[in-house]
Amino acid sequence: MSDQISTPAVQPVEKSTLVERMVYILALFLVLVGLVNVTPAIPGWDDLWKNLTGNEFFLIRRFPTEWLFPITFFWMMLIVALKHSMWRSWTGKSANMRRFGLFMDVALIVAAAGISVTYLVEIESVCLIDVFTGERERLVARALQAEIEFAELYGLPAPDSADDPGCATNAGKWLIVIMFGAVVVFLGYNVKVWGFPLVMVSILIAAYTFFTILNWYVFGAEDQNKYLVTILSSEETRTLGSSLGFFQDALINQSSGLLGRFINVLLILVFPYVILGALFGKCAGGQSLIKLAFAATRNLRGGPAHAAIVSSAMFGTITGGPVVNVLSTGVLTIPMMLKRGFSKVFAGGVEAAASSGGAIMPPIMGVAAFIMAALTGVPYREIIIAATLPAFFYFFCLFLSVIFQARKQNIEAVGELTEDMKLTSEDRLHLMQIFGPVLLVLILLLTPKDAIGCSWYSIMLGAVVDQSNGTCDITSLPWIIELFQNAAGDASAAGWWSVFLLLILMFLDKEFRAKPMKIFDGLSQAGVTISTLFLMFMAVTVIDVCLNFTGLAKFVAVDVLGYLNSFDVSANSAGFQLFALFLTMLLAVLLGMGMPAVPAYINVALLMGPMLVGLGLATFTAHMFIFYFAVASAITPPVALAAFAASSITKADPMKTGFSAVRSGIVMFTIPFVFALYPELLLIDKAVIDPNNGLFLSGYDGSINFGWLLLLMLRIAVALYLVSSALAAFDRKALKPIEIAARLAIAVLILARPIEIYGVALVAGVALVGWHTLRSKDAVPA
Repeated sequence: MSDQISTPAVQPVEKSTLVERMVYILALFLVLVGLVNVTPAIPGWDDLWKNLTGNEFFLIRRFPTEWLFPITFFWMMLIVALKHSMWRSWTGKSANMRRFGLFMDVALIVAAAGISVTYLVEIESVCLIDVFTGERERLVARALQAEIEFAELYGLPAPDSADDPGCATNAGKWLIVIMFGAVVVFLGYNVKVWGFPLVMVSILIAAYTFFTILNWYVFGAEDQNKYLVTILSSEETRTLGSSLGFFQDALINQSSGLLGRFINVLLILVFPYVILGALFGKCAGGQSLIKLAFAATRNLRGGPAHAAIVSSAMFGTITGGPVVNVLSTGVLTIPMMLKRGFSKVFAGGVEAAASSGGAIMPPIMGVAAFIMAALTGVPYREIIIAATLPAFFYFFCLFLSVIFQARKQNIEAVGELTEDMKLTSEDRLHLMQIFGPVLLVLILLLTPKDAIGCSWYSIMLGAVVDQSNGTCDITSLPWIIELFQNAAGDASAAGWWSVFLLLILMFLDKEFRAKPMKIFDGLSQAGVTISTLFLMFMAVTVIDVCLNFTGLAKFVAVDVLGYLNSFDVSANSAGFQLFALFLTMLLAVLLGMGMPAVPAYINVALLMGPMLVGLGLATFTAHMFIFYFAVASAITPPVALAAFAASSITKADPMKTGFSAVRSGIVMFTIPFVFALYPELLLIDKAVIDPNNGLFLSGYDGSINFGWLLLLMLRIAVALYLVSSALAAFDRKALKPIEIAARLAIAVLILARPIEIYGVALVAGVALVGWHTLRSKDAVPA
């Protein structure tokens, strides 16, 4: 589902069939258990299994997280250690290096086991040591008796359960040793698997946290700069033992612990979509999708370049990953672009920019979008609504870029398709494998759960409702409607049912029917991807935990806001907001170099998110802004992963390809500033909520003014036309430097807030384009 999801390439010199089989089986089993766990609510399903087992507490899905998380975590790290073994991949290195590699392989497994067991020992719902000693039963009985006595005292009904009591025996000071050692191992292994750029920020912040703890422990908190001590400074007794509560929280806290929100997002929300992406790679629909794109764009001057945009948009919304997208669609679209006369640099740049757009293209936008849903508390269904207009303008700008380049090189439309690119009846059948699951996701996510019971189709299928007195009271629902209602608005359920549908549709392909084991290959591949992905999550989780320890992000936000307020100008002013947004953009691109969008987004969101919110931006808008630039890092030199992948196909200069991708995808760098200034472009209430008081921002009431929205969209479209033509230095004919400068200046003014400015600029922009068209009517045919 992304380069966030694509596992890093590891080419071991020495292969072990036994190890590969172990990885295959472990990964396959992980996925099967995970799919069972995220099975959506099916009417009668839970009761069926309880009746079959005779156990009213039997669970066939949604297993208790206090057991699921640590066991699955160890399982995933075991897969990583076997799949990406340093010892196996360093066959050609020195004996000492191989010994170190073996040590790290074993250390990863031991660290994962240590964290998992310690989690079970520390978390109050398990208290593993107490279970073995028998103390747990006594503590639970005592807690229940206390609840009963309290109820009798106040005349309340006697309870039959009580809150989990604290653990009598835990890891003690060993907890600190285990966590420090595990973090070092996890970060070290991330360097091997994902590369140093991804881990660099984690290492720096972890080192900063370690030294602030050491500074507090040795010198105390008095007369210390706040950046040099941690939250431990609130402890009067300066002993590591007094900090055990903080370390315990860093391990088991469900929102920010090592096995907290990120593993929850991965195993519950993202899990089915990773599997969906892996299965798409095994089905025949991808090739048919590219053929469809060529057929749809054959009469456009851009031809295969437009096909690259269309296919990358459609394929990208499934995979969500720039690099995966480039390597999947680019191998077909780039040679076709070169054949039509586009330069190697431009062809690679367009493909990289289009493929990067897949991560912002609804409905399946990649892992980073699901993480944003978890961090902001905004339902995923609202995120795909908010992403719609920005994504439309992004691909609109790419289309314009191709149009101007085609005019510049006088490239004509293809017209007729070659035989190998014509859609056959089998291709049309295979397209169901793509559009079926995607449409199902859209329908389930965009259908309000509370609108189903009293709908016309529900009543038609036999729902018993009472619609008297202007209300609708539901008495009973048909099984299929209840099933639909359970899945509606639930991103995890939508993904699960899409996987189920795709597994059926894959059998439409006769070649697949001959080799149905491809399903297990795809599922096993997904298991490896999920495991490797969570190793990456461990790096960003370390940042989350460390920032909570140090309060660094809050200190930075408070100090920056204080600095801005020292100028006696409102921190909510557009000027200061633009200044802070620009700094955030630079940081997002800088931290995103050489790494997937997920850690790039999380790193910047954790560091800079509080500052943007403090400046008056809605929390969701601030995160959406950061998300866009995290995605943009894939095409931003000097480390532009998507552009480099495209250059490996074109054999062009990677850096030139990167800059070409930036020119084609310039809107990726501009549209975030637009929706930061005009949050109504995101279409949801959460984008216009003041984070300071929970009310609507000034000038907004939660409703959509469609007249104003259409005017805003017109302004953006004109501005993008001016910018795209200026960067191409061509419209109907070549543009002079003065014309380029004028178009860029007018484009900026069109997006200004005062009507006195954007009104005049809009008229000037339209007039400038009209004058240019009339002056060059005979230059190049449109």
